Parts: sequence; C-alpha cells; structure tokens
Amino acid sequence: MAITAASPTGSHSRNGFRFSDQENGDYNQHNYGQAFSVAGSEDFEGQKAFYRNEEKRKDKRSLMSNNQEDDNLLGEARQPLWRKIPIASSKINPYRIVIILRVVILVFFFHLRITTPVHDALALWIISVVCEIWLALSWMVDQLPKWFPITRETYLERLSLRFEREGEPNLLAPVDIFVTTADPFKEPPILTANTVLSVLSVDYPVEKVSCYVSDDSASMLLFDTLSETAEFARIWVPFCNKYNIETRAPEFYFSEKLDYLKDKVHPTFVKDRRAMKREYEEFKVKINVLVAKAQKKPEEGWVMKDGNPWPGSNMDDHPGMIQVCLGSTGSLDKEGKELPRLVYVSREKRPGYQHHWKAGAMNALVRVSAVLSNAPFALNLDCDQYINNSKVLRESMCFLMDPQLGKKFCYVQFPKRFNGIDCNDRYANHNTVFFDINMKCLDGIQGPLYVGTGCVFNRQALYGFDPLSDKRPKMKSCCWLSSCSCSYSDSESSSDDETDQELVDFDDEEEEELSFMSMKSLEKRFGQSPVFIASALMEDGGLPKGTNTRVLIKEAIHVISCDYEEKTEWGKEIGWLYGSVTEDILTGFIMHCRGWKSVYCMPKKAAFKGSAPINLSDRLHQVLKWASGSTQIFFSSYCPLWYGYSGKLKWLQRLAYTNSIVYPFTSIPLLIYCTIPAVCLLTGKFIIPTLSNLASIWLMALFISIILTCMLELRWSGVSIHDWWRNEQFWVIGGVSSHLFAVFQGLLKVGGVNSSFTVRAKSAHDTSFGQFHLFKWTSLLIPPTSLVILNMVGIVAGISDAINNGYDSWGPFFGKLFFSLWVIVHLYPFLKGLMGKQNRTPTIVVLWSILVAIIFSMIWVRIDIFLPKHTGPALRQCGIRC
Repeated sequence: MAITAASPTGSHSRNGFRFSDQENGDYNQHNYGQAFSVAGSEDFEGQKAFYRNEEKRKDKRSLMSNNQEDDNLLGEARQPLWRKIPIASSKINPYRIVIILRVVILVFFFHLRITTPVHDALALWIISVVCEIWLALSWMVDQLPKWFPITRETYLERLSLRFEREGEPNLLAPVDIFVTTADPFKEPPILTANTVLSVLSVDYPVEKVSCYVSDDSASMLLFDTLSETAEFARIWVPFCNKYNIETRAPEFYFSEKLDYLKDKVHPTFVKDRRAMKREYEEFKVKINVLVAKAQKKPEEGWVMKDGNPWPGSNMDDHPGMIQVCLGSTGSLDKEGKELPRLVYVSREKRPGYQHHWKAGAMNALVRVSAVLSNAPFALNLDCDQYINNSKVLRESMCFLMDPQLGKKFCYVQFPKRFNGIDCNDRYANHNTVFFDINMKCLDGIQGPLYVGTGCVFNRQALYGFDPLSDKRPKMKSCCWLSSCSCSYSDSESSSDDETDQELVDFDDEEEEELSFMSMKSLEKRFGQSPVFIASALMEDGGLPKGTNTRVLIKEAIHVISCDYEEKTEWGKEIGWLYGSVTEDILTGFIMHCRGWKSVYCMPKKAAFKGSAPINLSDRLHQVLKWASGSTQIFFSSYCPLWYGYSGKLKWLQRLAYTNSIVYPFTSIPLLIYCTIPAVCLLTGKFIIPTLSNLASIWLMALFISIILTCMLELRWSGVSIHDWWRNEQFWVIGGVSSHLFAVFQGLLKVGGVNSSFTVRAKSAHDTSFGQFHLFKWTSLLIPPTSLVILNMVGIVAGISDAINNGYDSWGPFFGKLFFSLWVIVHLYPFLKGLMGKQNRTPTIVVLWSILVAIIFSMIWVRIDIFLPKHTGPALRQCGIRC
C-alpha cells in the first residue's frame, strides 16, 4: 500500500539538501567566475547557459532526494509493528542446564531417601517423603513452562505511518473500554472517577474510544459521580492533550513527586497547572459531598436531580439502566473539540436469577457495547486500575492490527502494577515473580494467562469463534438496521417475528453464507436480539450509517435484562465464562483451547496501575478468593487435566493452566512439612537417618542446584532478590492459610455447601497507608500462628534436650533447628503483620493459637505414633526403699 504523506522530518531533510546544493553552487560559481576573469575567452551568454544548467541539476537532485525520502517512509511503514526479543543464550542456556541437573539430582536424592528409611520414626519418615515428592512434582509443574521466555518490542512510529497518514482518514481500529465496579462504598468513587478520566484522555483518536462503566450496585452515588466526572473531563482532557501530560489520572498526577516542569517549555504551563489543580480539588470536594449524602438512605428512597425517583433504590431488584454521559450532541470540551463516549450501565437484577458476579457484568457490557458502538477490540479495567501510559491502546494495536498475525491473537495482556504499597512489599503485593518471570515464559509458548484486568480483547474471540475460521458466518453492515427505525416505531403493534424480519433482512448472498447456521441457532447461541446478532457477525465491527440512537438504546436495555442469557451459550462458550470466582483463568483457558494465541506486552512505562490490599487480613482474603476460584475450576468440567484435548492447546500451555488450578492443594504437604520440624524437636527424632558420604554429597548437590536455579532465574529475568524472597515468604504464608482454606471450601462445595465472597475494600490514594497496620480478625490467621508457636516451643524443647544429653546431641539438634528456623523465617512477615504497629498480637489470635498448640501437644503425649515401641521388663512403682 503506497504512502504519500510526508513527515516533518522529511521536510527538514529536503531543506538540508537544498542548503548543501546551494553551497556547492556558490563554490562552483566562484571558481568558474575566477577562470572567466582570467581567461576572458568566453562570452556572457555562455556563463548564463552554464548557470541555467546548474540550476536544473540542483532541482533534479532535490526531486530525487524527495522521492528517496518518500521511499524511506514507505519502507518504514511496511516494516513489522513488533518483534520478539528472545533471552540471550548466554543467560538462558545455563539456566536450562541447571534445571536438567536439578531434576537428575532430585531423582537420585529420592532414590536415596526411599532406600534409607528411618526405622525408629517410620511413620514420620513416610509422611516426610510423601510431602517431599509432592512438593518436588509441584516445582516441576511450575518449572517446565519456563523453558522459552521471551520479551516483545513495539514500534509506535510505524503504527502511525501505516494507519494515520497525513491528509487521509484515520484507520486505527475503534476500542470499547469496560470499567467495572460493584460497591461505591468499598470502592471509593474518586478512584473510579480517576480511572474514567484516564480513559477519556487516552492518546487515541477520540471518535474511536467509548468508555462503558458497569455499576453492579445500581448506586445513584456512582451515577452522580460519573455526571460530575463528565463535566470535569471537559477541562481535564484538553489540558492533558495540550501539554502531553503523563500520568492522566489527576489524583496520581498531582501527587507525583517529580519535576513537573521537565520537558514543559510552554510559557503558560505553570499557570494552567495551578488552575487545573484548583479545579481538581473542587471536583474532589463535590465527590466527597456526594459520598457524605449517600451514607444515609432517605425513607422515601433516592431522588434524582430532575425530581424522578431513582430506579435502583433496591440493588437486588431493579430494572436495567443506561445513560450516555458523553458522546451525544454537545459533548465537547472547553476548546470545542469532541470528547470520547462515556456510558453508564447498570444491568437488570431480579430475585431468583443468577447474576454471576463480575463475569455477568462483563458479559452485559459486551452486549451493550456491541449494540451502541461495536468496536472490534475491547479493553477491560477494574475501577481502581487507571491508565498510567496514555499510549497503551497504540501498544496493543501493534499486535491486534498486525496484518499477518493480528487475527490469531485473542488478547493482549499487560502486567499489573500497583501504587500505595509499602517500600518493603511485606506481603508480596507486587507479584513481581509472576508478572516478570512466569508470564514472560508463557508468552514464549501460546501466550500469557488472562489476569482479569488490563487486557485488550479481540471481540471475535469473546464470541466463541475460532481464529481465522472458514466456517465463521459473515455479515455486511448494510443488512441489519436498514429498517430499524420504522420497525421500532411500530413495535407495539408488531409481532416479534415481524420485528426480527425487518431487523435482519439478509440478501441472497448472505443467506448463502449463513446456510449452515439458521437464525434460530444464532438466537440459541447469542440470545433473542437480532441487532446484537448482526453486530456479532461483523468481524471488523462498526455500525451502519444512519442508525437511530434511540432505537439502539432500547435494544441495549433489552440485552442487559436478567433473563436474556437463559437458554443461550453466554457464560458457557461465549463471553466471560461462569462457574468460578476467578473467571479470568477460565475465560483465557477456553480461548487457548480453541487455538487462539495471546500476547504479553510490557512497555517501559507501566501501562496500568492500581491499588492492592496492604493489610494482612485483606491480602489473605484476596489470595483465598484466587485459590478458591482455582479449586472450583479443578472440580468443574473445565479442568485442564481433562478438558480440551480435542482442541489446539499446546502441552506446555496445558501444564501451565494445570499449575494455576492445582497449586492450592500443595498447601496440604506444605502445612505438614512446616509442622515436622517442631515434631522432630519435641520428640528428639529426625526424618533423615545418619548420612553416609554419598548421601551427604547428594544432599549438598540438591541445595546447590536450588540456589543456582534461583540465581540464574533472577539473572535472565532482571527480578531483584528482594522481590524473589518476598514471593518465597508469602508462598509459605498463603500456602498454610488461604490455600488450605480454599481446598476445604472446594471440598465443601462439592458436598453442596457454597461459600460467598465480598468485594475487597479499596482505599483512596491519600489514605492508603492508614490501613497498613489495621488488624481485622479472620480465621485465616490461626494456622500460621499455630505453626510459629509450635516451632518456637520445639526450639526451646530441643535446646533443653541438647543441654541435658550432652555434647553428642548438639549435632542432630542443629539439623532440626535449621528446618525449624526455615519455617519461622518464611513466616516472619506474617508475624510483623500480626503484631501491628505497636507490636501487639490480638488476644483472640493468641488464645486460639495456644489452644490449637495445646490440643496438638496433648494428642501427641496421649498417642505417640511416631516413636518406636520398646519391649522390656515390666516396671512397677516402689517406695523409698526400692
């Protein structure tokens, strides 16, 4: 495809060539003038002819230079929009070699462990060996998908040259952006407002951006917040565009401790920034007033500004609501320029219907957006996950609009980054190991997992289509709304069949393309909406010209009704899948099973940032939710162990998904293994017999291989040892608490007992550290606290025993002490969080933990199954003369 636009760079270079030609001409003129004055043999006409020829040559050279620059631009635009960057072989090959050596060492180590039992504590030895084998297999399942790590690089300049040519229509694809919120009292409206403002000011053509905000609580507080946000956007968006502001969420932009004058040379910037900060403070006051008013519900119910009652006064029983806040007539900023579309959506809820939490809300947004804008791509964000890099949509389009591979990508996943976390990251909130190691490795197989937010989807993948399928039905945009307005004007007197016939009036060619799939089968798949069905079959998205907005709003209300999904494939094969509280893993898994590939994009400037739970209890409950979702998938028909073998899922990708749903079960051997050191110290026994020289060598080789694996992994990934260590610590903390409870909840659900989850409370940016030391009672704290107490009691008992038994007992004691300290060191962040700011442990936790420890000790004294039973003479009690 030819590119005719000339860039500013090209014009400068042409001036440069002209300047150099002019210098050359002056030089020649000077020399030839000197020759003429000396020789005096050529007439004046000869000189004029010579100069005319020189000017023609200069013009010809300039034209050739211009053509060469155009050819360069054309060649640059034809270059790939992205490229893979494999990890250097000098870094990855030693890592692979050590992994193989570690597997070999593990085989010999377990051969040694199994063939050398500890006869004086046989039961304890058997349990320890089983736990070690389980943990080793868990490590292998996690390690094997890490064989092919890669990174990717995008070229935004080439994207602009190809799709944003000067003087031609902008060809970048439209994007619908979904923002979900469930409770404005737990998810502060100011956070949602900042996320929406970052979306509205994103660096992308405004006519191609539509933002849909889902309010699953039907709260008038959020509705009013969006109204105020739309008004503030009229001054915030032009300010960001004028001065190229980063970050474009005002709360976080004004709180950044950076030199805001850097690279800002515009003379009015300081004045405008101060004025904008004052405007934002006034905006925050308005939001805070709305929050204060919403604390107490009036007896007569909520009333809107126009005097009408609020339809969503009962959050569990209300009709569907849609309000276009921006995007209609008059939606211009203060400079008279168009603003992106902003739509408020609250799906219908009625008692007796399953609403499927976030997954149901996302599917409602998919249908609403398909009716109102139908962009071919969709970005989903949590309400506290704002856009940190304004070029993030362009980053994703480098992959999704790739002419060769774009149709094979189901989504582009960006890493999660967080604000407001303590500098030590005590509870591993950053998840650096997962986002900077595991996800990079999956990108080298079939693509990263979908993590629930910060992901740009190909809409066709959400509809359950296969990539590049020849059997996918096609529909042209001219067919489905040609008589939409007239059909709805007569809707009260027309039957449903007549309306369907008018809405979908296929021509002969399209009927041939849809011969294998009747209209009834489409309705069974997508639901009773011909408008939505028509939009779903438009692979490139878009709406027909001349469509009636009022008609589309009516149809949008219809597709978010609570009974719309009944007897359809929504939540089963289409959209976000139901059946797990971690709908993200399940949805991405099904897409990969169909043969789609995903992409992991890590721009230098973080694409998105959000909030994370910073106190211990909230963090444990967040991990409990994730782990419970994994156990739900394990016990469902979608378990990667047996689902999708007829599809196109690569075996390493299947192994990665298997690891993502079986990891909570590792909590069982982990809990037992963390208890064993205390048992050994209390009983004087040990799980390892006296080591021979060969056994000592294999044990040392195992420890060395573990250390080398970690060091080389950190070397190629760039992750710091601090982040890696925090991840190891919280793996133990979460394993003996949240993961363990998730397993029991999964087993209870299999038995018919359901558990529920509440929305995590999120803090506004300026008060986030106020909750860092906040303690909230939860039963999740009992197992790790009990482990700490048991191991401390065991250490005291072991020291006493070593002192009483003399010098020879100190050697075995140090072996037991090492394992016990390993447990305590890993649980140290938990202890810090448990003690709080005043280093005081809550009484209820101490009492429960001591009770558990006492019960365990009493059972141990009463039934000692691990100690050998000795036979000997019967002992009898005798008096003082015995």
